[in-house]
Amino acid sequence: MNKFGLLVILDAKPGKEKEVEAFLKSAQPLAEKEEGTTTWFAIHIGSQRYAIFDTFADEKGRETHLNGEIAKNLFSKAMELFESEPEVHNVTILAEKVPGAQQGARAHAS
Repeated sequence: MNKFGLLVILDAKPGKEKEVEAFLKSAQPLAEKEEGTTTWFAIHIGSQRYAIFDTFADEKGRETHLNGEIAKNLFSKAMELFESEPEVHNVTILAEKVPGAQQGARAHAS
């Protein structure tokens, strides 16, 4: 079960949208290699706003991810690609639907 997550909000600099999209797509192979990262999504919200959302079974997986290659690459490119520093939010997952899980069995107790 995934109880831990990260939501990272990214605002691209004007004219840098394609570079941001390419950067986010290039991070997928790195996410695939992270054993503690259960799911990883790069999202285009609209206009110049993007996000990364990922989930973890435990705090250790989230911490490993925050100290991993994707985070290092993201912050090294921040001034070049984004209007401001990425907004990193630790989130708690209250319920989820994932392939292969029994319906109703994935809501997390508080």
